[in-house]
Amino acid sequence: MSVTTTCVKRAFRYRFHPTDAQAAELSRTFGCVRKVYNLALAARTEAWARQERVNYNATSAMLTAWKRTEELAFLNEVSSVPLQQCLRHLQAAFTNFFGKRAKYPRFKSKKKSRKSAEYTTSGFRFRDGRLTLAKMAEPLDIVWSRPLPEGASPSTVTVSQDAAGRWFVSMLCDDPTVRPLPATDTAVGVDVGLDHLLTLSTGEKIANPRHERRDRARLTLAQRRLAKKANGNGANRAKARRKVAKIHARIADRRRDGLHKLTTRLVRENQTIVIEDLTVRNMVKNHTLARAISDASWSEFRSLLEYKAAWYGREVIAVDRFFPSSRLCSHCGTLQQKMPLSVRTWTCDSCGTTHDRDVNAARNLLAAGLAVTVCGAGVRPQRRTPGGQSATKQKTPRREP
Repeated sequence: MSVTTTCVKRAFRYRFHPTDAQAAELSRTFGCVRKVYNLALAARTEAWARQERVNYNATSAMLTAWKRTEELAFLNEVSSVPLQQCLRHLQAAFTNFFGKRAKYPRFKSKKKSRKSAEYTTSGFRFRDGRLTLAKMAEPLDIVWSRPLPEGASPSTVTVSQDAAGRWFVSMLCDDPTVRPLPATDTAVGVDVGLDHLLTLSTGEKIANPRHERRDRARLTLAQRRLAKKANGNGANRAKARRKVAKIHARIADRRRDGLHKLTTRLVRENQTIVIEDLTVRNMVKNHTLARAISDASWSEFRSLLEYKAAWYGREVIAVDRFFPSSRLCSHCGTLQQKMPLSVRTWTCDSCGTTHDRDVNAARNLLAAGLAVTVCGAGVRPQRRTPGGQSATKQKTPRREP
């Protein structure tokens, strides 16, 4: 009996250094993509006010008409593939909105929105490791920091430029090297924090690198200099803004690299990983801790952990956020009434066991996650999947007299 294996779609991102002609062509493409997206969004919004439905096919026909007008004739100067792709992205945004998975689509801003253009197979040529985009005579000068999978051919190419002025190309390929890892019987509970980024149920504590704090003085100085520049499109203000963006990019790159290494290690070593379902969006409303929570990047840690677990056949269990992991004694199960954040170690009144707050929480998360896999209560394996009550919150239904 033959076993069919499905390849994982994986994006490989590289930096590249365009020539002046290529940079100008891509900049025009970014502007046209933004223009078409905003025009299509405005048309769909007006049609919605008239109680009419406009889909992708209708906006594609509108694009053809726009290109024939004198005012928008410049749309013919760039490749039509990214323009069609941005209409598909708008259709996906409306699908998510009607499915109540996202807010209403917003217009793209010239200064704030991400500069990117997506090319499908008809919009680029990839031969012998050289990538040439439509409307370009020369291939891109790509810095191949790692090789593509052997025999892989990109199905989609996305070119982007970040706020720091760096150019990136992302290639979506089938990666046959991603296969489920051999099953193990190891499981670990993970408690996130600020003093230590992660505390494992094994007792191991992983230090919080605090990437933003390391560059805070340099970032503060750059932001102060930017604030003193006159508003407008001056060269000095653009130079100061780019310097701030480079510092932010340096911080984000270090943070992402550390999280990738950490999540890869957890997925390789453990079959089951139990975490807490935190609402980071609400937690950052605490202005005292918002900066530190954002620097820890708990949401990105969970996102990386979930997709890598799905790739390699592991399981991530998210315990209900109301589960009292810090106040519950992992030895005897006694629940403490209060546990302020300032208390880092405490002794159980019932059994006399002295606990480290974070290690105790990680052990309780592990126990709750493993128990819940049996009874099916209070877990949310995926972020948007509705979950039941926590196992500790279940109550016997009250009987009516």
